[in-house]
Amino acid sequence: MNQRRCPTPQGRADRQHNPAPRTRLSPQPRPARPLRHPTLAHLPPTFGRNQILPVADSTRALLEDIVAQFNAPIRYAFAYGSGVFEQDGYKQEEKPMLDFMFAVTHADHWHSINMNQFPGHYPLHAREISPGVWFNTHVPMKGATIKYGVTTVDNLCSDLLNWRTLYLAGRMHKPIRIIKDDARVRLTQQVNLTSAVRTALLTLPATFTQRELFARIAAFSYAGDVRMALPGENRAKVANIVGRQGPQFRELYHRLVVGLPGVHWPAHMESIHQDTAPLARAAHLRKLPADLLKGVTEHYAARSAVHPREADEAAYWTHLAGDEKLPEVIDGEIRKLVRYSSTVQTAKGLVSAGPSKGLRYASEKIGKWWRSRNAGAGSP
Repeated sequence: MNQRRCPTPQGRADRQHNPAPRTRLSPQPRPARPLRHPTLAHLPPTFGRNQILPVADSTRALLEDIVAQFNAPIRYAFAYGSGVFEQDGYKQEEKPMLDFMFAVTHADHWHSINMNQFPGHYPLHAREISPGVWFNTHVPMKGATIKYGVTTVDNLCSDLLNWRTLYLAGRMHKPIRIIKDDARVRLTQQVNLTSAVRTALLTLPATFTQRELFARIAAFSYAGDVRMALPGENRAKVANIVGRQGPQFRELYHRLVVGLPGVHWPAHMESIHQDTAPLARAAHLRKLPADLLKGVTEHYAARSAVHPREADEAAYWTHLAGDEKLPEVIDGEIRKLVRYSSTVQTAKGLVSAGPSKGLRYASEKIGKWWRSRNAGAGSP
C-alpha cells in the first residue's frame, strides 16, 4: 500500500516561488505596472522667460514670505495689482492691498486644511458654498493686508486656453509676479498671452503704437465688467495700469509679437506695423481661443451672406477676416464673456467676504471711483 507523502514546508515554498508553467490557453499574465498619470515633460529653462517679471527685492521677499505661511499645498501662485506693480493714480504713502491668486490640485481639500489653519479668514457660512474661484479678503498677514483667491489648476488652465470666462485669463494678460511656478500653467499662460496678441491685432489698424497694443490687451478683462458701470471701480483703470507698467508689458509681449508672421516691431521702437490683408488676418482669427471663436462664428452663422464653413474652409475664414465689422464683433463677444463671469464672481465675492468685509471692500471701491471722477473733472 502506497503512502501519500505530506508536502514538506520547503516543498510548499518551492511551488509558491516556482509555479508550474501555464498552458497556451492560459498564458502567464503580464507583470502589473503601477498606474501613472501623464505628466508634462520639463520645459526648457528659457521657455516662458517673458513671464518672469522683476520686482524690488523687498517686495519679492514679502510676497514669498506671505505665500510660505500657508500650510495647504499650492501648485502655482502669483501676485498682481497695484500693490505689486505701480499704477498711476496712487500716492506714494498709500499701501494698496496685496492681491494673490493660488492654483491648487483639489480645492475642497485645500480649503479644509486652510480653514483649520486660518479659520478667521472664512465667514461662518463659507462651508455652505462650493466656489470656483474663492476669495478671502482683508486678511492681515506679515504686516500687510492681503486678498487671496483660490482656484484649481484645471480651472485656471481651461480659462487660459479657451477664455471660458476670461476671469483668470484676463488678469494674467497684465503684469503679474509669479511666486510659485508650474510647468503646465506656464505653458498654457504662454498660449494665453499669444491669444491676447492675436485678438488685439484683429482689432487694431495696420500701424499702431505699443501703448495702443498694451491698452487694448489690458482692456479685454474690463470690457463688459459690471463693476465698470457702477460706482465701484476706477474708470481710468486701464490708463493707470499701462501708464506705469509699459516696461513690464513690453517684456511680456515683445518676443511673442515679433514671432508672429506679418508683424514688424523693431527693437527700441514703439511703432508696430502688421499685415492687414484678409489672408493674414484669417491666420489670427482661426487661432483665437475656443470660446471666443465660437461666439464669433455663431454671430456670423446668423448671416446668410457668409459662405458655409463646410463648403470651403479657407474661403470661409478669409471672408470673415475681411469683414470690416470684425473688430466690433470680437469686442461684443468679449463683452458677453466678461459680463457673465464678472456678475457671478462679484455676487460670489460679496458672499464669501461676509457682510462687514464686503461693506468695507465696497466702500474702498467707491472711494477709488470718486477719486478718479474728481481727477477727470479737474483735468483740462
